[in-house]
Amino acid sequence: MTPAPESTAALLSLRGIRKRFGGVVALEGVDFDLRSGEIHALLGENGAGKSTLINILGGIHCPDEGKIRVEGEAVQIGSVTDADRLGIRLIHQELALAPNLSIADNLFLGREPVRFGLLDRRRLVTDAERLRDELGLPELGDVSACVGELNVARRQLVEIARALAVRVRILVLDEPTASLSESETEALFGKLRRLRGQGVGIIYISHRLEEISRLADRITVLRDGRSIGTQRAADLNLQQLITWMVGRELREHYPRLPHTPGEVALSVRRLRAPGVNEVSFDLRGGEVLGLAGLVGAGRTELARVLGGLVPATGGEIAIGGHPVRLHSPADARVAGITLVPEDRKRDGLVMTQTVGFNLALPWTHLWARGCLPDYQRRDAIVARAVKDFGIKASSADAKIGTLSGGNQQKVVVGKWMEQPPKILILDEPTRGVDVGARDEIFALIGRLVAQGMAVLLISSDLPEVMNLSHRLALYRDGRIVRQGVSAGFTPGQVMAELTRTAAAYARQS
Repeated sequence: MTPAPESTAALLSLRGIRKRFGGVVALEGVDFDLRSGEIHALLGENGAGKSTLINILGGIHCPDEGKIRVEGEAVQIGSVTDADRLGIRLIHQELALAPNLSIADNLFLGREPVRFGLLDRRRLVTDAERLRDELGLPELGDVSACVGELNVARRQLVEIARALAVRVRILVLDEPTASLSESETEALFGKLRRLRGQGVGIIYISHRLEEISRLADRITVLRDGRSIGTQRAADLNLQQLITWMVGRELREHYPRLPHTPGEVALSVRRLRAPGVNEVSFDLRGGEVLGLAGLVGAGRTELARVLGGLVPATGGEIAIGGHPVRLHSPADARVAGITLVPEDRKRDGLVMTQTVGFNLALPWTHLWARGCLPDYQRRDAIVARAVKDFGIKASSADAKIGTLSGGNQQKVVVGKWMEQPPKILILDEPTRGVDVGARDEIFALIGRLVAQGMAVLLISSDLPEVMNLSHRLALYRDGRIVRQGVSAGFTPGQVMAELTRTAAAYARQS
């Protein structure tokens, strides 16, 4: 690995960057330097602040405090246009392409060649083919192909090529290899090394530590919105790096959940779907199975299949020993599965409606039968949920948007408990809630488990998923790579397993 130049002048310098979103601190005094001709890896657990930092660089967010300098000159990046003018290009993990247009159209979107005031399509295609060849990305194939018909890997390559189609001084890549094959990854690495040789500064975000050790010159770790440390990749100490990322000891305030496992409630065998690759596991009543994985691992895809939102393409699902087919959320609900989604505001609540409306909505068949709704029964359903789940609201008529994040989350869970399910899937149940509300949600999970419910807990918070789960399944690249009793894992072991590449795993299997 070619070491980064030891120049003292930074191409990019960030000092004291702070950013809040409401009461949530995303970044707290972050310092970061990037040199010309350097690949600088930015690492951290989910929620560490990496995305917020690069969105500030890309002009998507403005910092509340702090200074940004490019080649020693103080700059203000108030928009994407400002970032483009400075030669800063971002390649996000979530791709931003026009699916109804061709590869060529996307590569030159907003910069299309014209002739006599009209789009010169012949030149557009020729320029796109030349760019494809210059970048050494033959995998792009026919540049006239519609982007919406491409697989995820080729769409990722289109995004990369589009970013490199214009002058770039600072290139930021967020998990660029998540959808790429090994050969495509190697081609990308070759291009990044060539750009480094041309003096481009590259910020590279990845959870795959094997990639980082092969590619990066320096490494900076963020944790809880703060800069933890920077070191040369040549001096990489994997255990030190994992310690920087995980950081804290597992906290003691997590409740010790009851554990009296009963019969197998949910059995999954060789389940397949987009993002789900031959997944098998058992979940018993009265226990919590924690699903630990990084962003892009496919955890939410698995939850959506089990919740009936996405059909399985193969494999078997059995509930209480009986095979089931889940074609819709209604099928899942009838079978005894309830999914509490990751994005409560988009998928779990009707944000324009009241607390009572949301709590009563799943039970309209109980109180709205016939010509005259039974409002007394409706009010009783709402009152029970408010009491049983400790929902703090001025009244049942309060708009759901006026509640805190923790109370909104309790509504999302509580609205399904008039007739409790056998199996509860919780996808990031404490995301965006404060410490007090987290403890209340932990206690709520404990109460449901004590009543015999089977809980599949999906969480990016490592201490949370390790402490609340009785058994732990480590999820990477759409598959469970290891599972066992939670007490048998250490944070370092979990993080090391989750950050291994699929290729490394295959070599060791």
